[in-house]
Amino acid sequence: PILGLFWTMMIFFLWVAWLMLLFRVFADIFRADDMGGFAKALWSIFVIIVPFLGVFIYLIVHGRAMGERDFARSRQT
Repeated sequence: PILGLFWTMMIFFLWVAWLMLLFRVFADIFRADDMGGFAKALWSIFVIIVPFLGVFIYLIVHGRAMGERDFARSRQT
């Protein structure tokens, strides 16, 4: 029973972490000034149709820029 509770909590935590990452990627897609509207639409469709692969590829391609935008935004406040 305790191991079942552990696995349930682990799965719930990973699901919440996945949702947070998904929303951060969507926010970054629409916040990016270096992408045009067509590129934003394609990334959004790709992340909606193939969520795990889309987020993974987006983080590989735009991960550094995503971090730089977050850092610049935090420096402004």
